[in-house]
Amino acid sequence: MIVAGLPMKLTAEFLGTLFLMISILASGGNAIIIGLALALIVFLTGGISGAAVNPAVSFGLWSSGSLSTNALIWYILVQILGGVAGAYVYKVVA
Repeated sequence: MIVAGLPMKLTAEFLGTLFLMISILASGGNAIIIGLALALIVFLTGGISGAAVNPAVSFGLWSSGSLSTNALIWYILVQILGGVAGAYVYKVVA
C-alpha cells in the first residue's frame, strides 16, 4: 500500500469513479466490460485509496472503522463529483 495523504486518496477516488461511470455508460450495461473496468480501477487505485469508488462501499469502510468520519465525507463528495463528471464526459464524447 502506498502511503498517501488525503488529497492523493481523493484524487484516486475521483478518477476511479469517473472511469467507472464512463465504462458503465459506454458499455451499455455489459457486465463483463464493467467488471473488467472495475478490476482495472481496483488494481490502479487500490493501493492508494482502497478503491471504494462507491459511496456505499465507503460507508461500509467507515462503519467497520477503516475510514475516519472526515475521510468518509470527502470520499462521498469526490465520488459523487467523479460520477457526475464521468457522465458529462460521456455525454460530450458520445
